[in-house]
Amino acid sequence: MDSFPLTHKPTLEGRLVVLRPFTEADISAMGPVLADPEVQILTGSVASRAQADGASATLDERTLAWYRSRAAQGDRLDLAIVDAQSGECVGEAVLNDVDPENRSCNFRILMGPAGRGRGLGTEATRLILDHAFATTELHRIELEVYSFNPRARRAYEKAGFVAEGVRRDALLFDGEWINAEVMSVLRSDPRPASFRPAGQ
Repeated sequence: MDSFPLTHKPTLEGRLVVLRPFTEADISAMGPVLADPEVQILTGSVASRAQADGASATLDERTLAWYRSRAAQGDRLDLAIVDAQSGECVGEAVLNDVDPENRSCNFRILMGPAGRGRGLGTEATRLILDHAFATTELHRIELEVYSFNPRARRAYEKAGFVAEGVRRDALLFDGEWINAEVMSVLRSDPRPASFRPAGQ
């Protein structure tokens, strides 16, 4: 079992999705995904609905270079979420902000329109948790979800995340303050049996 960093870039296969290091085709598919208004809003990337509607579906050179460099980053894990049925990249799943001393990191996921509403995000989340706890010494994986995204919260709960508390007024969107809920999953927490790491 490796400790840190997250140098191994795996391909993780589920029933609905495949998580893999980004290919050029995956990177191209991320343009429309990142430009999707719902993605823009639910990730807190914009301050208004009007801004969300104006995003470009073409990745600029800086963003292209960023995605192409993901496989070389040893302190984080960025994987494309590929729909197993269509073979198309529909989003990304990321482990980042690793704290080696406290054996913790952050998790984030985003899903474009083609990947929503079919359980792909839930399976992708379970797969990356399973991989993280089985192959590293991570003890805690945490995330934040905005209060206007109950669908994501349900998916996180299905994967084993537990609500811990609220960051009040964490986001100002369309002139209204939005809370962010902090959730985490610990190595010792119960999770769906089919995704529990070996030895747990």
